[in-house]
Amino acid sequence: METENRTGSALVFPGMGPTPFTESARFMLVNSFARELQAEADDVLGYSLFDRFSSADGDYSEYAQLAFFLNCLALARWSEAELGARPDYVTGPSFGGKATAVHSGALSVADGIRLTARFARVLDSFFEEEYPEQVATQSFARTPRAVLEEILAELTEQGEWHEITCVVDEDFHMLTLRKPRLEWLQQRLRAAGGLPLYVMEPPMHAAAFDGLRRKAEAEVMAGLEFRDPHIPVVSDHDGTVLTSGEQVKNLLLDGCVRRVNWPGTLAGLRGHGVGTLHVAGQDALFGRVAVAVKNFTVVPANPRLATRPRRRPAPAAA
Repeated sequence: METENRTGSALVFPGMGPTPFTESARFMLVNSFARELQAEADDVLGYSLFDRFSSADGDYSEYAQLAFFLNCLALARWSEAELGARPDYVTGPSFGGKATAVHSGALSVADGIRLTARFARVLDSFFEEEYPEQVATQSFARTPRAVLEEILAELTEQGEWHEITCVVDEDFHMLTLRKPRLEWLQQRLRAAGGLPLYVMEPPMHAAAFDGLRRKAEAEVMAGLEFRDPHIPVVSDHDGTVLTSGEQVKNLLLDGCVRRVNWPGTLAGLRGHGVGTLHVAGQDALFGRVAVAVKNFTVVPANPRLATRPRRRPAPAAA
């Protein structure tokens, strides 16, 4: 790994994975940054987020999404205070775009809370109304692109709609399709030596979901104020640098219809001299894949590290 000529750093807000309450509760209770953000959220929402999250069902409930969003912001503040992170750029694949918008300065914390809560509701209602047959996203690794192309060709021959909605690494993708075809896809991937991982629903990032983008623009963005960010934002779609509030707003909306391209995002960061990634949030994916660890120094900031007792220096000898 050659990073000595790349002295810049970027803050990465990871996409959201399953985040059980038990894995987040201690951090939310003891971390001062987390408590401060929860207090603001409670004022904006009119209820105790901690209480709602503790009793919520499902990995991606509205309350789980809000908690993940706020915890990521808290961890970014913690990494700056405790680890000395001073990012030149900020980026966030998929769900991480929400925290990216706030931490960059393009959106206030209060408006970020409103955006996250509204979008969770809009996402659920859109798929309930528009996709009664249900669609989902299958993530999978150890599948080279040539093998994936064969599988996609078979789906096309079967007349099945499908779309790659996230490129995580050269052999790691996410594919969105109808739920009745998930079992076939999983079996086909295993037969080709691939490794099916988790299934996410509702899905995102597909060109077919233009109706979701329109609905989000009308119902989620209404009344939110976007400003020019004070930290440049790097698009998780193509690695371009965004410097205006309108660009950041469109980035969030385009997340409904454009695939995440993580290798392209990281290539953009490398091109701007970034050698260190500070990953703020519970991350089992984006900061760990080969395209990240082989090309950057990755510095995690997660709840486990942030709640670890700090070692006190030994007293000086008399």
